[in-house]
Amino acid sequence: MAKITFDGVEVEVPDGTTILNAARQIGGSIVPPAMCYYTPLKGSGGKCRACLVRVAAGSAKDPRPMPKLVASCVTPVQDGMVVENTTSEQVLNVRKGIVEMLLINHPLDCPVCDQAGECDLQNFAFEHGVSTTRYQEERRTFEKIDIGPLIQLHMTRCILCYRCVYTANQITDNRVHGVLGRGDAAEIGTYIENIIDNDFSGNVIDVCPVGALTDKTFRFKSRVWFTKPVNAHRDCPKCSGNVVLWYKGKDVLRTTARKDQYGEVKEWICNECRFEKKETSDWIIEGPAHIDRSSVISANHYELPVLNQSVVADLPESTQRDLEKNPPLKLGS
Repeated sequence: MAKITFDGVEVEVPDGTTILNAARQIGGSIVPPAMCYYTPLKGSGGKCRACLVRVAAGSAKDPRPMPKLVASCVTPVQDGMVVENTTSEQVLNVRKGIVEMLLINHPLDCPVCDQAGECDLQNFAFEHGVSTTRYQEERRTFEKIDIGPLIQLHMTRCILCYRCVYTANQITDNRVHGVLGRGDAAEIGTYIENIIDNDFSGNVIDVCPVGALTDKTFRFKSRVWFTKPVNAHRDCPKCSGNVVLWYKGKDVLRTTARKDQYGEVKEWICNECRFEKKETSDWIIEGPAHIDRSSVISANHYELPVLNQSVVADLPESTQRDLEKNPPLKLGS
């Protein structure tokens, strides 16, 4: 075990844990942002530099500071390490530069992008960016590539985080897309136009942090803050069957995998659950999905506060799990 101090808070974690995951054990606003790192995907991280932190003391044996900022998602902890994130002005200034770099070629099409309202780049730019840009040149443009009837590829929005490539490599048998070209000519695509139609190919939509890969069956149907996310499950022979249904009225507009507080998929789902099961009768409804109050999706989204679980019959499974993790305060306490 190793003890590290992160923004003045001490935490003990197993040896080999990355600085980012150590910060996540503390939680809260001090956790560095991550645009490319994804816990379930081996090899992810170290691409976007959004999670850079300052190591003020390398370890108890060698307390010298590291000469440069390090990527917290790929740097393992050392016993006695002291890390600065939100307390370091240098880190915050560098993050502004990272935002500016990611937005150099990213189109300003948030008003028409289906990812708006749940876009990691929007959140990153809002929290760490500036309201002006110094960029005057033309942005990168790409010829549109048709990759099938289910997934829409907008290469102009891609930030080359590699998440979709790792996902296709690690949970499917026949990846047909990848990174083509090098340097500023690099892009996501299929060498010869192929349809991405593997049973689990839809998961590349969930892992994409921007609007580069979106659901064609949900395209332009609604803004996410006008929908109601509901946890549901079904007995699926291919996957866990645990999903989130996004309702508008009585209609299921889209189906996604469930994600944790850091936007990472808990369990992969198959294309049958994602694209074909769009009727309420196909699912067993558990209850409203928990939405962070800081998210725009939480607008007009209400969850019943349960004060006494024993007198409420048939609580949804999702509510029971949330109560076990965060028991409500008792009246009079």
